[in-house]
Amino acid sequence: MKLRGHTRASLLAYTVAQCAHVVPDGREATFRTVADAYLDEALERLHGCINGCAPWRPDEFNVLQSSQHTIFLYYLANTIWTRSGDTEAPTRLFLMNKAFNGIDLFYEIAMPKVFYIGHSLGIVLAKATYGEHLVLYQNCTVGRHKDQIPVIGARVVLYPGSSVAAGAVIEDDVVLSQGVRVIGKRAPKGMMVFSGAAGELTFRPRPDDLLQEYFRL
Repeated sequence: MKLRGHTRASLLAYTVAQCAHVVPDGREATFRTVADAYLDEALERLHGCINGCAPWRPDEFNVLQSSQHTIFLYYLANTIWTRSGDTEAPTRLFLMNKAFNGIDLFYEIAMPKVFYIGHSLGIVLAKATYGEHLVLYQNCTVGRHKDQIPVIGARVVLYPGSSVAAGAVIEDDVVLSQGVRVIGKRAPKGMMVFSGAAGELTFRPRPDDLLQEYFRL
């Protein structure tokens, strides 16, 4: 994969410099060693995600494209934690993502192999089940309540300000329209979900070609 404007070495240096700016504790040398060890695997994961997303140029990572940067920091953090059990470097990357991209995406969360972020600002994602080809927009929230964990199926779109929480089940091919809150309820497969009267949800069929805007399926 081409690193636009960077070599592998300069991308590593850039990431370490960002870390030192957000977490200025003098431990950037240790962070560099850990990030270097897992950078290639994280970039491989990112490559697959970028190539799966229709709006992005295949085989090219632009660190100045904020949504790609968001996903890169998540994949690097998650890869380090999954492979080594280290939490210090992933925590720094988590904090960097909050500082630079306004997203709350913890490194322990298992995100899909391919997902698309339209705008990262204000996104909050709890530990939940996330299906492949997920679309996220600004200010959308996935939240759990104690042992009530949301389940989100494949090819789901969360438009700005939408919320999924407290054991809600979002079946495959569902679109949550702007501002819709699905709290402890089920959204049936293939539906667009809208807010109805008295907090109820209303549904209508989702357009068949919607996902072509986001993914190379």
